Amino acid sequence: MRARRPHIADLTTQTLQSLLTGPTPPVVLVPVGSVEPHGPHLPLGTDTIIGDAVAERAAQLLEAKGTVALVGPSVPYGVTRFAEGFAGAVTVTEAALIAFLRAVIEGYLHAGFSHVCLVSNHLEPAHDAAVRASLEGLPAGSASVASPLSRRWARTLSAEFKSGACHAGRYETSILLAAAPDTVDEARMAALPALTISLSDGIRQGKTSFLAMGITDAYTGAPAEATAEEGRDSIERLATMVVGEVEDGLAAKALRGEASRSA
Repeated sequence: MRARRPHIADLTTQTLQSLLTGPTPPVVLVPVGSVEPHGPHLPLGTDTIIGDAVAERAAQLLEAKGTVALVGPSVPYGVTRFAEGFAGAVTVTEAALIAFLRAVIEGYLHAGFSHVCLVSNHLEPAHDAAVRASLEGLPAGSASVASPLSRRWARTLSAEFKSGACHAGRYETSILLAAAPDTVDEARMAALPALTISLSDGIRQGKTSFLAMGITDAYTGAPAEATAEEGRDSIERLATMVVGEVEDGLAAKALRGEASRSA
């Protein structure tokens, strides 16, 4: 089993200070999730669990490449209007999420972190837009968003993900089997029929809720086909996404620094 990368919340102030004053101040990866139904078999915190697992693996990959990275406490609430009508759908407004994430980012930058990456695996379009809006106006390279909604990264993921029929289906259920198997009700998972209702198609048609799309049990896709092996592969691909966004951000920050010195 891979060693767990320390979370910021686990560190003492003295330990963190030694990292912040070191030769290469760390980056921080902040998972942004949701409280939202994920079928009869997955927990309400699925998106947050995925974000935590991906951030932990990304921190390890960054460390192996010479970049010190820590995982920040996750933000477990998001814009979740598509799940309206199901128990456990707790949404916040875009304005509230933008303001909160912006304050978190600025707090980490003020503390001395070199870069902040928001790791978002809740795929509701309004949520994704709000997460990205929290970066507006910040200096180039100081923060980034790692989300599989970006076409650059979506094309690296599974066929089910790319089909759009991927809410609590094989894709997400596999990740939970790999990252937090105790949270999966495997008996219910095995009994669920495969559905082919594409969220992306429904959104293009102007539908604004799972129920309007005909998703009556808060899932679509094929959860019964999920495996931990596929989940580990997806986590690796998503972690590679995070590394890519962080490295792009650090490169942009370096260019900004060079331009400032030559001005």
